Amino acid sequence: MKYKPLHPELFRLNRRRFSSRMKPESIAIFHSNDKMPRSGDQFFPFRQNSALFSLSGLDQEEAVLVLFPDCVKEDFREVAFIKKTTERIAIYDGQKYTKEEASKISGIKKVFWLDEMDKVLNELILLSKRIYVNLNENDYYQSEVESRNLRFAKQLQQRYPAHKYHRSGPILKKMAMIKSKHEVTAIDKACEITEKAFRRVLEFVKPGVTEYEIEAEIIHEFIRNRANGHAYYPIIASGKNSCILHYVDNNKVCKDGDILLMDFGAEYANYAADMTRVIPINGQFSDRQKAVYQSVLKVMLEATQMLVPGTMLDDYHKEVGKMMEKELLHLKLISKTDIKNQNPEKPAFKKYFMHGTSHHLGLDVHDLSSQHVPMQAGMVFTCEPGIYIPKENIGIRLENNILVTDHGPVNLMASIPVEVEEIEELMNSSILT
Repeated sequence: MKYKPLHPELFRLNRRRFSSRMKPESIAIFHSNDKMPRSGDQFFPFRQNSALFSLSGLDQEEAVLVLFPDCVKEDFREVAFIKKTTERIAIYDGQKYTKEEASKISGIKKVFWLDEMDKVLNELILLSKRIYVNLNENDYYQSEVESRNLRFAKQLQQRYPAHKYHRSGPILKKMAMIKSKHEVTAIDKACEITEKAFRRVLEFVKPGVTEYEIEAEIIHEFIRNRANGHAYYPIIASGKNSCILHYVDNNKVCKDGDILLMDFGAEYANYAADMTRVIPINGQFSDRQKAVYQSVLKVMLEATQMLVPGTMLDDYHKEVGKMMEKELLHLKLISKTDIKNQNPEKPAFKKYFMHGTSHHLGLDVHDLSSQHVPMQAGMVFTCEPGIYIPKENIGIRLENNILVTDHGPVNLMASIPVEVEEIEELMNSSILT
C-alpha cells in the first residue's frame, strides 16, 4: 500500500460498533475480495472489501475476519486468518503480512494462517447459534458476479444447516453512514490530494491539450501523494462531452472557447474523495458560460446549508429542485408555463438537471446508506447540482464533500478553488508564466 497506515483504534472502534449490534451467541465472518481475473494470467488491481477493511484494516487478498463477541473462549472473540508467505510467493509477489504485522495493523491479538482456518472456525461455529454473513448489498446495484463472501455463505448453509443466518449488511449500513474522526481524517486527506491534482490541472490546461493528457496529470499527482489512485473512473469532459453524465472516453481535444468538466477524486487508504469542477479551456468563461456556472454555484451553496442534522434526503432533493427551477427560469431555459404544465413525477427542471444532488461518501464513492434515515452528525455527503444544455455545449456540475455536524455543515473542499474569478486568475497567471 502506498498510504500511511491508519490508526488501529479506527478498526477496534468499528469492531466494537458492529459487535454491539449482533444478536447473542452469534458469529460474524468477513472475507476479503477476490483477485479478479483480467485476461490470461493477469489480474485487475486488488481492492479490499470495504466491510473487511473497515473492521480490520487488513488490505490483502485471502484475509478473513471472525467476530464472536460472547464466545466462551475469550481469546477467540476476535480472530483473523491471513495468507502465509511461501517461498514461491516471496519470489514472485513479495512478502505477505506476518502475524505480527497483521496484529499491529488491525489490533487483533489472535491471528492464524489461512490453512488453519477450517479447524479453528469449525469449533467456533459449533459454539454459536447464529451466523452473520457479509453479502454485497446496495440499494441501487446488483452484481451478477459471485463474491468470495457469497460463495462462502452458501458453503456454510450446506455444512451448518441448523444454524440461523443473518445479514451483516443492515449493521454495516448503519455504521457506514456515521464516520468516526479517523475516517473523516482519511476522507480529508483524499480531498487534500484531489485539490493538489486540480491545481496542477489549472496550470496545465490550454486549447489543444487532450482529455487523456489531463487525466495523466491527475493520476501523476495522486500517486506522488500516496493515493491508491482514482476513487472512481475519472470524467474529463470538454465541450459537448460535458453534457454526458458518465462520460469516460477522455479522448477528445480541448478546444478554444469550450469548457472542461472534470469529475474526479483521489482514494486514500481506501477512502474516497469526489469532486467536480468546471473550467474554461482558454482561461476565460464566456458570458453565457459564466451565467450558467453562477447559477449552479448558487444552488450548491444554498443546498450545502441544508446538510444538517434532521434533514430527510427526499425532502432535501425536493427543495434543491425548487432552487434549480428558479435558476432555470432566470437563465430562460424553462418558462412559467412549463412549470404550470409539468408532470409532478417529472418536473420541468429535470430536462436540464436530471440527477440527484447528494449521496453518502466514505469507503465507497457511493457509500452504504439509507435514504429513510434523517441526516446526523458524522455523515459525509457530496453536494453536486448541475445544469446541462447540450445544444449550447455547456454542462456545468460543481461538487464538494460536506461533513454534517451539530454546528453546521463543514466543507471538506473549502480550499479548492470554485469561484469564477479565482479559477480565471489562477489559469491566466499560469499561462503568463
